Amino acid sequence: MKILVLRFSSIGDIVLTSPVLRCLKEQVPGAQVHFATKAEFAPLVAHSPHVDRVHVLNADLRTLIAELKKEGFDHVVDLHHNLRTANIKRALGVKAKSFPKLNIEKWLLVNFKVGRLPKLHIVDRYLSSVANLGVTNDRKGLELFIPPDQEVDLGSLPPVHRSGYVALCIGAAHYTKRLPDHRLIELAGKIQGPIVIIGGPEDSASAQRIADAIGGRVFDATGRYSILGSASLIRQAKSVITHDSGSMHIASAFGKQTVSIWGNTVPAFGMGPYIPQHPERAHVSEVLDLPCRPCSKIGFGHCPKGHFRCMERQDLPRIATLANVSAA
Repeated sequence: MKILVLRFSSIGDIVLTSPVLRCLKEQVPGAQVHFATKAEFAPLVAHSPHVDRVHVLNADLRTLIAELKKEGFDHVVDLHHNLRTANIKRALGVKAKSFPKLNIEKWLLVNFKVGRLPKLHIVDRYLSSVANLGVTNDRKGLELFIPPDQEVDLGSLPPVHRSGYVALCIGAAHYTKRLPDHRLIELAGKIQGPIVIIGGPEDSASAQRIADAIGGRVFDATGRYSILGSASLIRQAKSVITHDSGSMHIASAFGKQTVSIWGNTVPAFGMGPYIPQHPERAHVSEVLDLPCRPCSKIGFGHCPKGHFRCMERQDLPRIATLANVSAA
């Protein structure tokens, strides 16, 4: 059976599809698994032994559709479920299944704080879209495959970091999903030993402020590496501190001691750290009993209430202690 899996973005969401890819390949006899995504995210699946071919979406959806039509797929698994994937499914005209997005339930939680969301991780919602093919959750968790040429040699880091470090992943898609700089500096001061700061080029100014405040035990890796290079640094860390971001799911894929920090979003959306083999390594830090949380299922450029209590009141000593225990 030739199966097309659709998920165009983003980092974390694509890493979260990895159990679907593995279970399809291992549980469907003779499965050929293809994956379609945006070009910048293709490396996240390109090296998976469970993916036979990656198709890239550039600016023109019609070009991708024309390419996909040539493949003769038997089935489409839609793990994005938006207008573009609907167009693809319509054009291919084969059997297809989409995962439940639960947008109404999320809207009720955000706007009225009514909890109608099932206590179900998005991995299980993804897998529900392939249940009709006889696929079940193997409980092996997330995966991310890094080729040798994308691995970061720890010998290239400053000497103090070569024997181990805490990865502090400071990036997030929206301001309300990340600690403000003064709180990141305070947190870094409580972390024991070497720290590697991980993020994109847009995080470099914040990383520099942290490094200036903390000193030589901080190595600023923001903007220096590819997606897989940054993932390699996460894989080799002793523990990982991260926001609700792609880094959280990358850390989970490697089974790291993961401390995730939640601001305007909540784990109840079903996208918390997923480490079923070692749930004791998946930690959540959130400020409970704030009537304004969650204020969005995605995030904002500023706190709508102006006080930003969901981040200003984070228990930084607890976060640091959880990371330090594993890093010791």
